[in-house]
Amino acid sequence: MGGNLPGFAGRCKANMSSLKKKTILITGATGFVGSNLLRRLFKSRADLHIIVRESSSLWRIGDIANDLKRYTPDLSDSDSLKKVIHEINPDIIYHLATFGGNPRQDNFRQIIESNFFGTVNLINACKETGFDLFVNTGSSSEYGIKTVPMKETDLPEPRNNYGISKIASTLYCQSVALNENLPVVTLRLFSPYGDFEDGERLIPSVILSCIRGKNPEISSPDFVRDFIYIEDVMDLYEQLSRADTIPGNIYNAGSGEQHSVGEVVNTIIKITGDQVRPVVRLPQRWPNEPNVWQADMAKTFKVLNWTPKYDLDGGLRKSIEWFEDHQQLYH
Repeated sequence: MGGNLPGFAGRCKANMSSLKKKTILITGATGFVGSNLLRRLFKSRADLHIIVRESSSLWRIGDIANDLKRYTPDLSDSDSLKKVIHEINPDIIYHLATFGGNPRQDNFRQIIESNFFGTVNLINACKETGFDLFVNTGSSSEYGIKTVPMKETDLPEPRNNYGISKIASTLYCQSVALNENLPVVTLRLFSPYGDFEDGERLIPSVILSCIRGKNPEISSPDFVRDFIYIEDVMDLYEQLSRADTIPGNIYNAGSGEQHSVGEVVNTIIKITGDQVRPVVRLPQRWPNEPNVWQADMAKTFKVLNWTPKYDLDGGLRKSIEWFEDHQQLYH
């Protein structure tokens, strides 16, 4: 089964000490995590290319958009995607394009076509040109509900269509990597927060309310997540380009600690001056809220030689500073 494509084996074993002079492709570069990664790599002197939807808003990258090589193929259209990939011939692919993470994005067919078939088409197109590294972006939603911190080896039991599409994509990437000895890995994100996050999400909405002197509205103080500051996530993506690539490996991307919504909200209120109080008013966005939502980070810490720089307080302070300076983006 499999085997490397002709002339491809040498690229599979590359251990990149620097991103300079690399040709890098980012999908989903207008999203929260993708735009932060794009901004991080924009400083690296790499040859950057991005794939975005024609309908995507560029508000997160507006100041650098004219300096980017931008393409708009539909990831679910394999023929048009292959033409773009052959034109770019990327060394490194960071695949962050996704659909369905927002509860309003509930079209099942579109979720599957965007997340699963989009990933299948992208990785198959990249196989034809060869690459040094392909990073698939997964989600903690792949795990479903657990009663202990989630390990990469746990049985996936997704509880929604988004989680189903993401685990299907991860398993496809892993299968291709193992069968053909390709440098494909998955970074499974838990709950990133920080610069350029959607203003309707928990942490930005609470920060913006606090700095505007309004009582923040929440669904429940009891819901829990493993929150990780966006700069730590960026460090992890960058670390993957330096570490030896183990084909098919999956790495959790969390802080390794669980915090409740109430703890997060109260911390933000305290940092911003303790002038408001939370109001429990919003509807529950997801069913099946768990009592445990925490990453087991042992594998990531050990294999990638990485630990987060920011605890919750430190990450929230940095986020508050950023939102204070960029309120105009959220009117």
